[in-house]
Amino acid sequence: MAQHQKPEHSGAAITSLKVQPYQSAAIIVTSPAIDADGWLSADHSQAGDETSPPVSWSGPLEVVTWALVVEDPDAPRDEPALHWLVWNIPGAWTSLPANLDKTAHPEGGHDLVQGLNSRGRPGWLGMAPPQGHGPHRYYFQLFGLDRHLDLAEDIPLVEFVNVLRSATIARGELVGRFENPHPTLDAPSTARTGAYGRDEGAPRAPTDAEARAGRGGLDRDDPDRHAPHDPDRVVRPR
Repeated sequence: MAQHQKPEHSGAAITSLKVQPYQSAAIIVTSPAIDADGWLSADHSQAGDETSPPVSWSGPLEVVTWALVVEDPDAPRDEPALHWLVWNIPGAWTSLPANLDKTAHPEGGHDLVQGLNSRGRPGWLGMAPPQGHGPHRYYFQLFGLDRHLDLAEDIPLVEFVNVLRSATIARGELVGRFENPHPTLDAPSTARTGAYGRDEGAPRAPTDAEARAGRGGLDRDDPDRHAPHDPDRVVRPR
């Protein structure tokens, strides 16, 4: 019998694709942990502090409790990686603070429950995609429910989804990206004259080689980030 091969990406549907709310109202989900370009702060990764990110939302007033599911469908496994499972967030709440305790019942959470992540532990599981695997997407899926949930703390996600199917009033979603670059393949090269698709931040001064060639440094807003530019920020043929 052939051994099971680990897939390149899970390919399976995330929770929000399996749950149809019975109202059309939308929930708007935001987080200061996700920047304007859609990147999720490394503070919440396993290489960082691995604290849970803050999340805010707005939506229907008749919600009794909220549930949050965070999944990574780009993980090399059969099912999306489950990074966070939270339910019984009070309906009057419009946000979750950062750095919740990694316990089933975090302090100050009232009846809030954190279920088990893909590591089999309660609370937030920090991002740690394989090095050089490319950007991973982290789906923050928020569900407004019509009831309080009396569930076991170790309920499997597949069973939790069945509960959501019968209790969801409305849902919302926010996606943040995170990448774990390969230390060698993705490292910047001193032989290159540009960022080669990577954001270097503020404009930099030209290197000695660029100055001798009469070219300027790479600018943040250049239309072609692969090419060297002259001091007037114009791409010139060699």
